[in-house]
Amino acid sequence: MGTLTVLSSSPVACCAPLDAPVLSADEAEATAELFKALADPARVRIVNVLATADGDAVCVCNLVEPLGLSQPTVSHHLKKLLAAGLVEREQRGKWAYYSLSRDAVDKLASVSDLKGVCC
Repeated sequence: MGTLTVLSSSPVACCAPLDAPVLSADEAEATAELFKALADPARVRIVNVLATADGDAVCVCNLVEPLGLSQPTVSHHLKKLLAAGLVEREQRGKWAYYSLSRDAVDKLASVSDLKGVCC
C-alpha cells in the first residue's frame, strides 16, 4: 500500500480581528495576506467546495468540473491557498487531496467577525 503524505504550509500568520481597537503594521500585513489569498473568485469557489465537503478531503480531479477550470488552473489556485495556510494537501498515490485547514477557518472567522460593530 502507498504512503500518505499530508502537507500544510505554515499556519496562518497571527491576524487581529478587524474590530480590534488598533492593528499593528504586522497584524495588518498578516490580515491583508489572508484576504489576498481569497481575492480571486476561483479561490473563493474552491474554499466553498471544500467547506461543503463534510470534512472529507477532495481530490483535485473532482474540482475541475464543478469549477469549470482546467486542472493546471485549479492546481495553481490550490497552491496559492496552500501557501496562505488555508488548505492542507494529502498525497494519495498520484492524486492530491485538499481540505480546509481548521486553524485557518477559525482565524478567518475571528478576523472577519464584525457583528455588533456598527449599524
